[in-house]
Amino acid sequence: MAWQGWVTLVITAAVLLSLAMSRVGPHLIMMAALTLLGALGILNATELLSGFSNSGLITVAAMFVVAAGVHQSGGVDLLADKVLGKPGGERSAISRILLPVLLLSGFLNNTPVVATLIPAVNTWARKIRVPASKLMIPLSYAAILGGTTTLIGTSTNLVVNGQYQALTQGEGFSLFAITWIGLPVAIAGGLFMVLFFPRWLPNRGEELAFGNLKEFTLEVCVAANGPLVGKTIVEAGLRNLQRIYLVEIIRQDTVLTAVSSEQTLQGEDRLVFAGDTQAISDLLRIKGITASSSNHDGETIIKANPERCLVEAVVSPHCAAVGTSIRDAQFRDRYGAAILAVARNGERIKGNLGTIQLAAGDTLLLEARPAFVSRQRYNKDFLLINDLEQQRPRHEKAYLAWAILLVLITAATFEWITMLNAALIGAALMIITGCCTASQAEKSLDLTVLITIAASFALGSAIQKTGLANLLAENIVQLSLGQAWLLLVLTYVAVSLLTETITNNAAALIMLPIVMSVTQQAGLNAEPFVLAIMMAASASFATPLGYQTNLMVYGPGNYRFSDFLKVGVPMNIFIGAITLSILLWRYPLQG
Repeated sequence: MAWQGWVTLVITAAVLLSLAMSRVGPHLIMMAALTLLGALGILNATELLSGFSNSGLITVAAMFVVAAGVHQSGGVDLLADKVLGKPGGERSAISRILLPVLLLSGFLNNTPVVATLIPAVNTWARKIRVPASKLMIPLSYAAILGGTTTLIGTSTNLVVNGQYQALTQGEGFSLFAITWIGLPVAIAGGLFMVLFFPRWLPNRGEELAFGNLKEFTLEVCVAANGPLVGKTIVEAGLRNLQRIYLVEIIRQDTVLTAVSSEQTLQGEDRLVFAGDTQAISDLLRIKGITASSSNHDGETIIKANPERCLVEAVVSPHCAAVGTSIRDAQFRDRYGAAILAVARNGERIKGNLGTIQLAAGDTLLLEARPAFVSRQRYNKDFLLINDLEQQRPRHEKAYLAWAILLVLITAATFEWITMLNAALIGAALMIITGCCTASQAEKSLDLTVLITIAASFALGSAIQKTGLANLLAENIVQLSLGQAWLLLVLTYVAVSLLTETITNNAAALIMLPIVMSVTQQAGLNAEPFVLAIMMAASASFATPLGYQTNLMVYGPGNYRFSDFLKVGVPMNIFIGAITLSILLWRYPLQG
């Protein structure tokens, strides 16, 4: 092996150590590796930047937009209410994620499944008071395990099957040939996660914004013909909300205090809540809840511009509305924003929203047009403007968003169009149909994830180009000493190790010709070895680099590289042991 291979080995080791031991962003570490590989002449410009034009990367970016459409239309709330429900704890929450994800990823591409469910699980985690860090890795791992249950569950299975057909001139594997191994492995892996992950995963909640330290008084209205009319407080999901509680109900001229859980809601009831910013944002996502129009014409803003957002503003002593009640301040006409909630000295103000007299220093939660922030940021009427980047979902678009997602995945699964084209068409339809706006689509693109994925392709290319991957693979195979069972074990281990540093497809394609040649010369049955390659290439848990879905949950789960090592290494060993046991039991190794 030339010097380029040894330098690539050193760079790869440095990348893994940096990711494991430092808190530097993974995108910065990967870009540093890319820079070194280019500066040393190991890769040319085309090879260095090939990851940025890779179809997989563009597919992930487009699926972020599709996921934004599902999220902004309220589709994630629909999923959380109908499918995920109310678990009893962390183990129950993980188990509720497993079943739908395993089923979906068995027949659908893992990337769109995880991309769509990330915002759903994030919202659901806040609702059930479980840190997202306890659920995001199980979401990714469940998609990986589900992909191993059918031949179309992951692109790696299809790639390996295609190369196997080319090498043997045979028919290849059937759709469910791998199910005999993948399904027991998926079930065992799911049980492993439910039993051990609640203890092993970090309890790392979201950092609270300054607004969450204040308790607001919020008044909302029950839509006259909405889905909450006739439901009790419990049935409407308003009793056990996180960090927010129902203070009273204003019904015509009557005020209902100490509201019972069995109190039935009526159309145009005004509900007075107390809670923090994030809790209020979640409350406003509930279908059938609207801005109270008793004290300001909030609905006018909603109808005039669907691209409305939540903004915090601190009232200045120079504000013209100081000293007047919210009802009389004509705040909407004056500033183009509707007051949803008020906090004073970090505490809620008693009484309904319309009667509150504004004072200097009050913190207002506003529903405003996007231009409000830039227009009012330096206005003397407000001391501070904070855009919460929260917008109300368009619930009427929820089923349309899910329909777009299912159609594009179905089209890609049956190969009517490529996954890349399906994702791009889906992203365009989400914007065209109004499931999300163009600005929401732009904000949905997680650049750190995309840069990390793109830059990791360069490291993988260097490992392949310099012959380092082939050297490692051949040496591992030679260690088998002619023992068929040991060759099977080492084949699995080699692919698993390669998958953690280069793409799973590349790891499988490097090992398959080598193993096929060895099995042919030794007169061994190639089928269990090919299935071992498929399983090992997909079962990538130990690092976020080995599989795209691991990288996708890295940021939303607020993880560190060491978190993946802590749960992923035992998961790799456990899944490997189960897979190899089934292969050795079910398939004869001798040809």
